[in-house]
Amino acid sequence: MFKFVHCADLHLDSPLRGLSALSDAPAEEIRTATRKALQNLVDLCIAEGVAFVVIAGDVYDGDWEDYTTGLFFSRTMARLRDHGIQVFLIRGNHDAASQISRRLTLPDNVKEFRTDMPETVKLDDLGVAIHGQSFASRAVTENLAANYPPPEPWMFNIGILHTAAEGQEGHEPYAPCRVEELVQKGYQYWALGHIHKRQVLHSDPYIIFPGNIQGRHVREEGEKGCTLVTVDGLAVTVEHRNLDVLRWFTCHVDLSGAETVEDFSTLVQGAIAEIADEHSLYRLALRVVCHGQTALHGDILDDPERYVNEVENAASVVGGDHIWIEKVKFETTHARADGLTAGMDVEGLNGRIMQALQRAEEDEDFVNDFLRHTKGLQGSLRDYLQSPDATRVDSTEDVARLLEDARMLLLTMMTKGGVHR
Repeated sequence: MFKFVHCADLHLDSPLRGLSALSDAPAEEIRTATRKALQNLVDLCIAEGVAFVVIAGDVYDGDWEDYTTGLFFSRTMARLRDHGIQVFLIRGNHDAASQISRRLTLPDNVKEFRTDMPETVKLDDLGVAIHGQSFASRAVTENLAANYPPPEPWMFNIGILHTAAEGQEGHEPYAPCRVEELVQKGYQYWALGHIHKRQVLHSDPYIIFPGNIQGRHVREEGEKGCTLVTVDGLAVTVEHRNLDVLRWFTCHVDLSGAETVEDFSTLVQGAIAEIADEHSLYRLALRVVCHGQTALHGDILDDPERYVNEVENAASVVGGDHIWIEKVKFETTHARADGLTAGMDVEGLNGRIMQALQRAEEDEDFVNDFLRHTKGLQGSLRDYLQSPDATRVDSTEDVARLLEDARMLLLTMMTKGGVHR
């Protein structure tokens, strides 16, 4: 029986986007979150007595600003060496050979797989064969897995691969491959990286994305960590283990029926407390999204700063300095929205605009044309769309949402301006 840890996407020293500008957020704690998560990984490996660690790409977030990032990683790997733990890693798209200009010699317990072809390392004492190939450049579009070697007979075969597999929203389609193709390779475990959300693609054999070890922005929500694998004869068991030190969540607050600021505060506190109670051992970074039909809609539009600070205050009441508000978004509508629509003059300007919005949503040709033009535009805005705040339009549902937003904006303008034509 032996154990190993499978992790990926460490993104060492990657900034936690959205918190660094907050005056009350401790900058040092934010800056070092990925380092603390890696230290937690090493602590776990030592405590569990694992034989080795596999890292499926993206140790680094890109080229180092200086040598401190590399020195930190080397020191943590040396801790593993001192406990007899080996490390097998591949480079991914963020730390591909062409992306990193500075280099340091890593401790001798670390094996980095070559970039020009797949490579196999055998651990004869454990009966393990580990196969892997690093990215030579950032954008690897060919199927690397197709060239991985056949399994070594009578050994436990592990494939390490940085890949988008069959495609994942929000991730570049690097080193694409089919799940069935990996199954047919005949390995006993596939250690994947690149996708930052934990996913078990297959269970016999296990094909797993462990997710990244520390969420870095609101699109990387929830628990983050690694996979602890136990091999006992023919039996393979996997466990997710948390490593993160700060967790991101979107906190949805339904303001339907809220009529006073006190109602608002009570509802926000309740929604925040629900998340805080479930994750009481962790610092939290929350994006609060307020929605619903409410009599407060006009007040929120008139004085959003007050309501943002009410949210900040609610977070302090619930969690003190353990909860930070990354952003507050208001997606409320007027409590009288349905009545305004029903009483609208269909021949007036607002009525004609509202009818045009309705026809657009029902017009399949319009929606398809809109998506086609948007796809081309999004291609030229690739860097912007990497932002956690970016709005993508990739589906008919996205178009419907934009049209509904336009409808609500029109109703809001009518309410605030007294226009009802």
